[in-house]
Amino acid sequence: MDNLTLLSLALCYMEENLSENITVEDVARACYCSPSSLQKLFQRLCHYSVKEYIIKRRLTRAARDLLDCPQDSILDIALRYCYQSNESFTRAFESMWNCSPSAYRQKRSFADLCPRLDLSEYDYGDEIMSRKKMVDISELYDLFKERKNCYFVCCDIRSLIPINEISRKAGDLAIAETARRMDQCCGPDDLVFRIGGDEFALLTASEDSAYARQIADRILAMNDQSFPYEDREIPLSLYADIVRFTGKNLRYNELFASLHQTIEGSKG
Repeated sequence: MDNLTLLSLALCYMEENLSENITVEDVARACYCSPSSLQKLFQRLCHYSVKEYIIKRRLTRAARDLLDCPQDSILDIALRYCYQSNESFTRAFESMWNCSPSAYRQKRSFADLCPRLDLSEYDYGDEIMSRKKMVDISELYDLFKERKNCYFVCCDIRSLIPINEISRKAGDLAIAETARRMDQCCGPDDLVFRIGGDEFALLTASEDSAYARQIADRILAMNDQSFPYEDREIPLSLYADIVRFTGKNLRYNELFASLHQTIEGSKG
């Protein structure tokens, strides 16, 4: 079995079993490989472990359920994703989102902090290629078509590496803070989603470039504001720019590439 097939199987198995108490050994068994081989490949792709990916995906799905299922209690959602109490779920949720589940449910609209990985654009062969990590935003394709003339606001973190050097946890909180700022600046019908390691896009519901530019300017106005990490404050700044997809036919991969090109252009 080649690396791409193995990793695709692993991702599918994990996604289908996020509500089950699965282990690394369970995932490896489903993929017909050793746990050590799976861990090694996964670490090279994601820069974190299989267990960490499962936790991040569970807490991402839990965040979505907090927004989409208001009839469900926080304990219902905690139990759904293998947490045995409100307390253990709240600790894990706060560690990823930097706020409690109840506060998140009241104030946030963005949920996909750790979207499912998409391997369709990778070409591994014998070695994993050093290409930009793709995430699966295909479920938004119908919305992209519906708003094909609307503007996107694209953002990226300035100098994430020094923050990651403080700790991986600090880097994760920087990513959560990026999502929070974009969520705070967007309108009620706009949508924030993650398109890479520390890259985000915001799809507006407007064909007015001035509206998108105002959002980008509000995001940039927050540059150098800090977020809390343990006993210190870490300043965070973002790149931001706007784009409207101009292709004749809206193709998923071309749109994805266009968003990343906009981010790169914002750094000039």
